[in-house]
Amino acid sequence: MVAVVRSLMVLLLAQVLLEGAAGLIPDVGRRKYSESGKQSPEQSESFLNDFELRLLNMFGLRRRPTPSKHAVVPQYMVDLYRMHSANGDHSTKRPKSMGKHAERAASKANTIRSFHHEESMEALASLKGKTTQQFFFNLTSIPDEELITSAELRIYRDQVTGEAHPNNSSRNSSSSSSGSAGGLHRINIYEIFGAPASQNGETLARLLDTRLVQDSLSRWESFDVSPAVSQWTSGKRHNHGFMVEVFHPHQGEVEERHAQKRSRHVRVSRSLHQDQDSWPQARPLLVTYSHDGRGDSVLHTREKRQATLRKNRRKQQHKASCRRHDLYVDFSDVGWNEWIVAPPGYHAFYCHGECPFPLADHLNSTNHAIVQTLVNSVNSNIPKACCVPTDLSAISLLYLDENGKVILKNYQDMVVEGCGCR
Repeated sequence: MVAVVRSLMVLLLAQVLLEGAAGLIPDVGRRKYSESGKQSPEQSESFLNDFELRLLNMFGLRRRPTPSKHAVVPQYMVDLYRMHSANGDHSTKRPKSMGKHAERAASKANTIRSFHHEESMEALASLKGKTTQQFFFNLTSIPDEELITSAELRIYRDQVTGEAHPNNSSRNSSSSSSGSAGGLHRINIYEIFGAPASQNGETLARLLDTRLVQDSLSRWESFDVSPAVSQWTSGKRHNHGFMVEVFHPHQGEVEERHAQKRSRHVRVSRSLHQDQDSWPQARPLLVTYSHDGRGDSVLHTREKRQATLRKNRRKQQHKASCRRHDLYVDFSDVGWNEWIVAPPGYHAFYCHGECPFPLADHLNSTNHAIVQTLVNSVNSNIPKACCVPTDLSAISLLYLDENGKVILKNYQDMVVEGCGCR
């Protein structure tokens, strides 16, 4: 029974969701599938697997992802998905963790990827009230054809509470004063150019972004690292990673110990993070925004969809006429819920019905369809016009790819918004 349901869902994905996808199945393949009841289970499964691979290729995947059970989906990526999926719903506010920079970056991209750093390659040092960490992000999974439009490095920091535990709500008077030197520290982000210079041992790097932040707040800080990531992914410069520098701008030798306490509240390393259970969600995150040259941006709007739905409701269509029908695709039916984080499924809809002569205005027909239907009325050898999708919209998928990376991507022509005779 499970195999039958899976087979049915794969066919629906091919023939209904993706316009023109029927062309993916050669005639011989169609005959084999239609006669699958006469085939051995091994032959049917082989054809099904081959066809599923073709579908995955359309999603830009070479094989079905099999993510680890320990894979972590950053909350930020979930927030991005919710915002994009709710675009057009003005009651949905931008998450506090998301800055305006991210919203602008996403409007120019149709793919958003997230990366955690390689902890085995990090280098941490504390000297004279200053904490620095070098860390590396492996970006080799980004396809060559994708153009990086923006990139941000996100770092989480706790409020500084003096001698108290970080979870204590009480604030040290010297660190909670936003206007005093004791209430601020600076975070600098550098691009590393290569190995340390032989003369003084300092790392050769250039400043990418900097921010003076208040000690009294707990929040994510976002830094623009677009220039470095664009150079790395285009092959114009080698990826040696980033260096994060945390220090007090007015630090004296006497206060060095207190500055080091503050630096521990910026979670750039597991060794500086006191709560190991929450580290997977608090560790630094690199987010890239890119476009693969296909379709529109991730921030597709629902205004057009809502207008189409209102228009369709006003039409008094005959039940047998060409119109849109309900179809819900549940990813768990084809086993894709193992790697698709959200949504669990979606309303794809499909078009079905007659295109009778004469074609009514509400059937959204082309001039060619009208002529073809007219000729069919006097010559049955000429087929009638077909009921097909005339308006399609996109959906956003949040998923784990073959490398275990979390990706938010916009896929075009996945939802039928309108039907007509063509």
